[in-house]
Amino acid sequence: MEDVQDILHRARAYPYDYPRHSFLFQNGEVLPFEPTQTDGRTPVLAFGSNQSPAQLTRKFGRVNHPIPVERVRLHDFDVVYSAHITSYGAVPAMMQHCPGTYVDVAISWLDDDQLDVMHQTELYAANYVFAALDDVTLHHRDTMRVQTVFAYVGERGHLVHDDGAVSLLAIQAENRRWTARSTGEVLELVRRRVAPDRTTDQFILDLVADKDYRRSVTQAISQDETRFTYPYRIVERF
Repeated sequence: MEDVQDILHRARAYPYDYPRHSFLFQNGEVLPFEPTQTDGRTPVLAFGSNQSPAQLTRKFGRVNHPIPVERVRLHDFDVVYSAHITSYGAVPAMMQHCPGTYVDVAISWLDDDQLDVMHQTELYAANYVFAALDDVTLHHRDTMRVQTVFAYVGERGHLVHDDGAVSLLAIQAENRRWTARSTGEVLELVRRRVAPDRTTDQFILDLVADKDYRRSVTQAISQDETRFTYPYRIVERF
């Protein structure tokens, strides 16, 4: 049984530590990145915990099939909090179109089997769809180019606080429009809105333990959500 402090830490620490450089994830380890390792794979934007080796280990285990994770700068977007709650009690990330903002994210280059595993972790709760984004400007290590990439797009839209989105403090960006906060701070904002009679710790533990309660909180915070505003083509959904 998971320790209470571990549950609380996992919820509050999202999106977890991640390297600020490109890397190869293999057998739970961070290894040097080589551009040729991306050949024949699908480029999927990783803008939340999917950049983190700890989260990749939870999703893929210590398998021998490598996953290249390339650092990139994404133009005209920011990474903000989605209007839903995860099964482990965090308020997760989604992208939002934000002209003039430049955000540091990653591309996970996935083979077909890895993409299937990622779909199972991202699509099952019907909060995201797998979509293609065309004409996106990405600054790779040596080049800047416009291309088509894929992403898990939040269908519920972003969390609204003080009439705007809330950016993820853990994700580096320039020219941000919205206030950036930690996940712990955002969980406290949500608690004050929907459960002011509970302590923050108890609120998080209830979110994790009670699926129906978690869904009710998601429903409450998504009433005034703002959908993803950049055009996208749905490739797959739950």
